[in-house]
Amino acid sequence: MCGVFMHIENNNGASSKACGMQSLTELFKIGRGPSSSHTIGPERACKAFLARYPDTDALRVTLYGSLAKTGKGHGTDRVIEKTVAPIPCEVLFDCEQTDLPHPNTMDMIGFHGGVEIAKIRILSVGGGTIAFGDEAVAQIPNIYSEHTFTDIAQICRDRSIRIWEYAIENEDADFLPYMNHIWDTMKQSIQRGLRDEGILPGGLDVRKKAKSLFRNQHIDESPETRENRMVCAYAFAVSEQNASGEQIVTAPTCGAAGVLPAVLYYQQQKNRYSDEQIVQALITAGIVGNLIKTNASISGAECGCQAEIGSACAMAAAALGELFSLDIDKIEYAAEIAIEHHLGLTCDPICGLVQIPCIERNAVAAMRAINAISLASFLWDSRKISFDKVVHTMKETGKDLSVSYRETSEGGLAKIVL
Repeated sequence: MCGVFMHIENNNGASSKACGMQSLTELFKIGRGPSSSHTIGPERACKAFLARYPDTDALRVTLYGSLAKTGKGHGTDRVIEKTVAPIPCEVLFDCEQTDLPHPNTMDMIGFHGGVEIAKIRILSVGGGTIAFGDEAVAQIPNIYSEHTFTDIAQICRDRSIRIWEYAIENEDADFLPYMNHIWDTMKQSIQRGLRDEGILPGGLDVRKKAKSLFRNQHIDESPETRENRMVCAYAFAVSEQNASGEQIVTAPTCGAAGVLPAVLYYQQQKNRYSDEQIVQALITAGIVGNLIKTNASISGAECGCQAEIGSACAMAAAALGELFSLDIDKIEYAAEIAIEHHLGLTCDPICGLVQIPCIERNAVAAMRAINAISLASFLWDSRKISFDKVVHTMKETGKDLSVSYRETSEGGLAKIVL
């Protein structure tokens, strides 16, 4: 499998993303919630630092930007301390510094015998991926030559192959077993969440609702209402597991982890799709998520919640398109619809906790993915906007969003409610 580092700046501070895309194993990651940027990323950063400097016997970590402002709510300090234990670690929160290469920036200083032996700046760039800010050479290779949906679609048409087949041709021999493990983990997250009860940690007194949604059928419930209830129950199940710090899959992030597994699990339970068919749909979703990650962002700190929930909705819509054996134009249109109608969505979690409004958003986005694939099936031949263009628009919209609406808990619901 690929490594865990990437570089996102050149020596002049400008973006140095090369054409092409990384492995989907860098998109779908298994880890503990509640945040891919705030928990999985820092966890991987600590492990990477200690691997580089095994003589470290004390550590100081300074969090900046969004990591500092919402790190307490996400439990970033607890994850760091737990990861490096038994090595003593001091975690500092610097909310003042603004001249940062990325909203999720951290400095790590290692000591041995009281003497500083290493200092590295590490960026948590979304989806659990980290970047060493001092390196000019990419550590994760791009294994896909293409980086636009247009180019990928043309290859698939020319060769009469599906998107998932295109992906498999570019990935290594371990890829399919890895994706099967990803699907197994997603199912386990749903199943655990449906059994779970109680109050989510963090102090907001949010009650876990997945079990209640799953069991409480209305007497005169229509098939449509039941579908909504079940899909929402599955999305709540994963999201509540994430908020509880349990194991989930980034899809593409922790905060948006409930959308994709919810729609696929519902379809499997309803229509008995095989695990093989579901994994093919997951791979198709992964290509869509990878395109967004490469050409825009999946980081709420960079582009707001549109980058997380919007991306997850697009991935789920594309997955459904593959599951229903729709042609590539309809898959593209469904993914485009899903992002387009999340443009401008703010990231404003109350107290920095991935609970309100995050959990409900997973359920709403899962239902919207179903709506997107239905609409695309009817109107695909009349669309005016390409997937690639709406991804670019999402990136530009994210740049225009006030920093208060990008995972800082300083605006929107977080400000008004508290």
